[in-house]
Amino acid sequence: MELDEMKLAWQALGRQLERQHALNLELLRRERAGRARRHLRPLVWGQSLQIVLGVVIMLWGIGFWSTHPGIWQAVACGIAMQLLGTLAVAFPVRLLVVQQGIDYAAPVLDIQRRLARMRAWRVKVEAPVFAVLGGVIWIPALMMWAQYEGDGFGLDLWQHVRSGFMVWLLATVAVSVGGVFLTRFVVRRLGHGRWLENSLAGGSIVRAEAALAEIASFERE
Repeated sequence: MELDEMKLAWQALGRQLERQHALNLELLRRERAGRARRHLRPLVWGQSLQIVLGVVIMLWGIGFWSTHPGIWQAVACGIAMQLLGTLAVAFPVRLLVVQQGIDYAAPVLDIQRRLARMRAWRVKVEAPVFAVLGGVIWIPALMMWAQYEGDGFGLDLWQHVRSGFMVWLLATVAVSVGGVFLTRFVVRRLGHGRWLENSLAGGSIVRAEAALAEIASFERE
């Protein structure tokens, strides 16, 4: 075979390999992008359920303070519950807006950036806020249920609350909130910070990130 013919053959083979590689990359990209989309579905369902729950909590708070306008402590409890419900609606809505904005036909880096925004929101904003609220909100919820019992007898619960009881409640709140931050500190000190972040981000986001990482790895090869 002449040298020129050999060069042409190698060039043709090279072009064929490039086309094959591009085809394999496109097939892998579509399959992994579809997998990432499927991985995010449980997150969408969970966030949608949280929105419904948030609406229920918000309506509960509004209904409570609006029916106890003469008791400022009861109004404060109802407003606190309304605030919790509002956040329980606003936070998942914000996350779903980012998720719905993902274009799975876009470059992998763009999709990864969207997922990174979702991860950062859940880890740095949503988790800390709800962790602190979880250590506090049970007090107004408890007092609201107790006031419902008092309503049956025409009693103002707050006139019968002793100062020692309130001190105990506040101390319990301090322990609960402090325990959240202490647990976070200890987990990080033990070298499990990434595990903690993945847990807070949620399995859906972690699995979607893994699917996209496979595409990025194949593109670098």
